[in-house]
Amino acid sequence: MQIRIEQLATHLQRGPLARLYTVSSDEALLALEAQDAIRAAARRNGFSEREVLHADSRFDWSQLVRAASGLSLFAPRRMLEIRLPGGKPGKAGAQALREHAHGKGDDLLSIVSLPRLDRATRTTEWAEALQTEGVWIEIPRVERAQLPEWIAGRLARQRQSADPKTLEWIADRVEGNLLAAHQEIGKLGMLYEPGPLHFEQVRAAVFDVARFDPSALPATMLGGDPVRIRRLLAGLEAEGEPLPLLLWIVSEELRSLLRLKQAAEPRHGYGAARSGGRAWGPRSGAPAAMVERVLPRLGEPVLAELLARCAEVDRIVKGLRVADRGDDPWLELTDVALALHAAAHPG
Repeated sequence: MQIRIEQLATHLQRGPLARLYTVSSDEALLALEAQDAIRAAARRNGFSEREVLHADSRFDWSQLVRAASGLSLFAPRRMLEIRLPGGKPGKAGAQALREHAHGKGDDLLSIVSLPRLDRATRTTEWAEALQTEGVWIEIPRVERAQLPEWIAGRLARQRQSADPKTLEWIADRVEGNLLAAHQEIGKLGMLYEPGPLHFEQVRAAVFDVARFDPSALPATMLGGDPVRIRRLLAGLEAEGEPLPLLLWIVSEELRSLLRLKQAAEPRHGYGAARSGGRAWGPRSGAPAAMVERVLPRLGEPVLAELLARCAEVDRIVKGLRVADRGDDPWLELTDVALALHAAAHPG
């Protein structure tokens, strides 16, 4: 059974508890909170002893069998946590997890934690067994556009609030770092009384702990705003991200958009071209709905010109001079990203 993270509290309160829970997420904070909630509910129901197995690449999966079948001298009901940080258990682990999922008995409650799985892994026998025999909670990433609302919800838990401008300001400084965001919000709860927070109070208390994800570049170029594009690329430069990787991401996005544009048929639209496979090569990194919305505004000559500019940036990275271009490849790449955004949002 699959449930959303928003449904977990109600499920745990109403009961009965399942034998097996799987928490799948790349958001460390939200995954930890979900596991804490399951543990607390388990303790209320008499599962007082806890054992943790760290299933890394060298893990001996026979330990899972022994732990599941073992008896405790101190507690009739036990919790068993299986942490799978890589998300791929291997052949022996797949069999052990599948057998464990099909186990019986009400004296053992298991919690499996793993990162968010790709579609191919989700359809493997061991993953499907975890989903059908227990409760699967998949927690999506909190994207930048959702972050102000998430922050507002966290402030509301401590009976505080902030206006939209202040929420956006906080989001800019905690983006990509939810654990640090949680700490900064908690700091506001300790420093200030319940009620509305003023911008000056927040600015004096919140540190810039943002971390930037290179994979956010495609969606930011097509759907963000110029200020965010500059901030993202400046943040990636400050964090030491390799420029060739970012140039490759931008170039592949442009190639994908150009292929989609060339493959699209007017009577079918761009969505059909994308889903029908008429565009070959890597798919666009931006969300499908965003691509379908902006692609009609993008002309093939513009996309081809920006792709040619990426080749020029590559020459600058290698220390070569390019006519009518500067010698800072970061600024040149930023110009390409801004030009794509301007073409996608004319006027």
